[in-house]
Amino acid sequence: MSGVTTPEELFAFLDDLGVAHATVEHVPVHTVAESRDLKAAMPGGHSKNLFLKDKRGRLFLVVAEAEARIDLKRLHGPLGATGRLSFGSAELLYERLGVRPGSVTPFGLINDRDGTVAVILDAGLMAHDPVNFHPLHNGATTAVAPGDLIRFLEATGHTPRVMVLPEPADEAA
Repeated sequence: MSGVTTPEELFAFLDDLGVAHATVEHVPVHTVAESRDLKAAMPGGHSKNLFLKDKRGRLFLVVAEAEARIDLKRLHGPLGATGRLSFGSAELLYERLGVRPGSVTPFGLINDRDGTVAVILDAGLMAHDPVNFHPLHNGATTAVAPGDLIRFLEATGHTPRVMVLPEPADEAA
């Protein structure tokens, strides 16, 4: 890997693809809860991004709607993963996507030059326009059209799967 891509290089890559993007700088946020007030002022869908691995060490980036409830115990089935999924370590996250915890973003796939991370996009999130993600750091949010996100991912060698993610069964049943 020839170093980690900078936000400026990411924006130049988007420009070269003809992808319109708008970025809003803000205080760094690390969690969905921390970012709720900021997101209220930004139109479109907001995300949470789960960097996961299966028992065989295969890697997945699940890009979901920020408030989506996802059944991690059942997610491996629809993904075709082997065994239960666990979160990838901070070291593995930086090695593959070039970002730190709290800054996970599908834009990080520009750094996965070997195409080792499978990308799953939540159908609920992709119903929004625009969709918003960190531009490789958590001190800003970048908006793109959902179709342009897919164009970006394909240009980085990552053909995404758009799917409905399994929700947890209600415990009170």
